[in-house]
Amino acid sequence: MSPEISENFTVPPFKYHDEVELDITAITNLGLGIGRVNNWVIMVPFVCIGERVRARIFKIHKNYSEADLLQVLVPSDKRVEPRCPLFGSCGGCQYQHMQYPEQLRLKRSHVHELLLKLGGIDVPVNECLSSEYEYHYRSKITPHFQRFRSEETFSIGFLSYGCRQKITDIPECLIATAGINSVLPKIRQDVLSSARTKKRGGTILLRDTFNGVETNSNACVEQDVGVYKFTFKAGSFFQNNPYLLPKMLDYAAHAGQGCDFLIDAYCGVGTFGIYAAKYFKRVYGIEIDDDAIKLARENAKINDIRNADFISGDAAKIFVNVPFASENTCVLIDPPRAGCGKDFIEQLLTFLPKKIVYISCAPDTQARDIAILKARYKISDVQPVDMFPQTRHIENIVTLDLK
Repeated sequence: MSPEISENFTVPPFKYHDEVELDITAITNLGLGIGRVNNWVIMVPFVCIGERVRARIFKIHKNYSEADLLQVLVPSDKRVEPRCPLFGSCGGCQYQHMQYPEQLRLKRSHVHELLLKLGGIDVPVNECLSSEYEYHYRSKITPHFQRFRSEETFSIGFLSYGCRQKITDIPECLIATAGINSVLPKIRQDVLSSARTKKRGGTILLRDTFNGVETNSNACVEQDVGVYKFTFKAGSFFQNNPYLLPKMLDYAAHAGQGCDFLIDAYCGVGTFGIYAAKYFKRVYGIEIDDDAIKLARENAKINDIRNADFISGDAAKIFVNVPFASENTCVLIDPPRAGCGKDFIEQLLTFLPKKIVYISCAPDTQARDIAILKARYKISDVQPVDMFPQTRHIENIVTLDLK
C-alpha cells in the first residue's frame, strides 16, 4: 500500500481491501446500499434492498466504510440485468440493476426522508410520476475528453464511477435519445481527429431538439412541449426529458390554481409561465439572464400568450415592483440545484403570497428552504417526478399554502 493510500484509512474495524459479507437494508439518496457488520455501517453501490452481498472495503470514515461490490450472494427479486454493458464503470447511472417500479418507490421514499431529516417535515408524499421512456429519454448529454496522448488511451465519455479524473469511453449512451446516438459515432470521430492538435481536453454538447442534434451551445433551437413551442440556446438550461416534461408542467400549473396571478421566479425562457398562463389572469416572470428574458418574450409571442410579462432582473428583488396583491398570487420557484438564496427567502416571506409551488432538482436544498418557509406555510402536496430514470436523480414539486 502506498503512503498516499494508507493516509486515507484508519485503524480497525476494517483494513484496506478487507472483504465482508453483509445484508443490504436500505438505499441512500446517493444510490448507495447500506448494511452492517458488527454494527458498523458499510455502503455498497449497485445493490438492492434485501440482498446479501460480498464487498471489499476501500475507504473508512469516522462512522462508516465504503466498499466495492464483488458478488451478489442472494439477489433481490427486484434485480434485473442492466441493459448497458458499461453500467458500474460509467458514473452516469446508478439504478439500471433495479426494476423500474422499485426505482420509483425508492425515489418517493428518499423525498420523504430528506423532508423529514433536513426540513423537520413529516408529510405524505405522492407516488412518483413515471417517465414514458425508461431509456433513450435524455435530450442533452455532455461527454468529456482529456488531452490526447494516444489513440489507444483516448476516451470520450463520462467520469468513471468513483473517479474524479478517469473517463469511461462511451460509444453509445442508452439513456440518451436515439437522435443523439445516431450522430454520436461521427461526433466522436471528429473529436478524435481534432484532439490530436489540442493541448487540453474539453466537453462536447449534444442537444436533441426539433431542429435535430445541435453541438453549438450558442445556437438557438426549438422544442415542442405539448401544444407549445419554445426557443432556447442549445447550451442553456432546458429540461432534458421532453417526454415527461408536459406531465410535470401540467401538475405545476394545476398546483398553482386558486390564485389569479402567477409570479414565475427563475423563469428562464418562460417555460412554466407560458405553459401555465391559461390558468391565470396575469403571469409575471423574472430571470437574471438577459438573453433568456429576450427568448421568453419571443416564446410568448410564438405561442400567442398575451397575459405574460417577462422582466430581466435579480430574482432576490422580484417583489419590489410586483403589480398585483400577494393575497391573490402564486409564486412558482424553480431555482438552481443550490436552492433559493437567503435574500430571496426573506423577501418571499415579506411578500407572503397565497401559494408557493416549489420545483427542485435537488430535494435536499429544497427541504432546507422549506424548513424556513414552514413557519408561515403548510405543505398541501408533495409530488416527485422521475425526469431521470436509471439514475438516482429526481425532480420534486412541493405546494405550500399560507397558514
